[in-house]
Amino acid sequence: MSRPERLIGYWDKEAPSYERKIASAERRFFADSRQWVCRRAAGATLEVAVGTGLNFPHYADDVRLTAVDWSPQMVQAAERSAARLARPITLARADAMALPFEDELFDAVVCTFALCCIPDERVALSEAIRVLRPGGSLLLADHIVASNLGLRAIEYLVELVTIPLQGEHYTRRPLNTVRQLGLEIVETDRFTYGAIERVHARKSAG
Repeated sequence: MSRPERLIGYWDKEAPSYERKIASAERRFFADSRQWVCRRAAGATLEVAVGTGLNFPHYADDVRLTAVDWSPQMVQAAERSAARLARPITLARADAMALPFEDELFDAVVCTFALCCIPDERVALSEAIRVLRPGGSLLLADHIVASNLGLRAIEYLVELVTIPLQGEHYTRRPLNTVRQLGLEIVETDRFTYGAIERVHARKSAG
């Protein structure tokens, strides 16, 4: 079994209990990050690595939402979430590193607490930018390398287990990659000892 297949299998197994397992972190560390990100989305919006659909309640009613995940079980869980909300959402299985969409199709691309688990963060961000229309918004929230030195040391130790097990990184910082890829940074917010960061970036309209 290839590493991508093994990681997909891991997240398939996690899907039924994912929301229960993440609930404590949501309350204690993530604050209002999902609302912060989703309320900045407008128009045709793509959510990458949607998981179980925890963001769905936070989008404005007029957002036209498409959402993808590489785990079939996560997609099914997200379908159930959309059904409970009675919200029309186009859901599909897709790899964030090879999005099955035309260039410049979306007004916003959202990814929350998932870039940490995508094997190649830069490729995924490049794909997100590719499908964004000129002037479109890239909206991110994730746990990142902490500014607090003690917590940062713990993150490096935790990665010794989480990267081999589930492909989860704790010492990335997507904001740096977004800057390198040439987007304008509209707004950022970093908190929880510098270990959580939210980013609103914009693709050049030119």
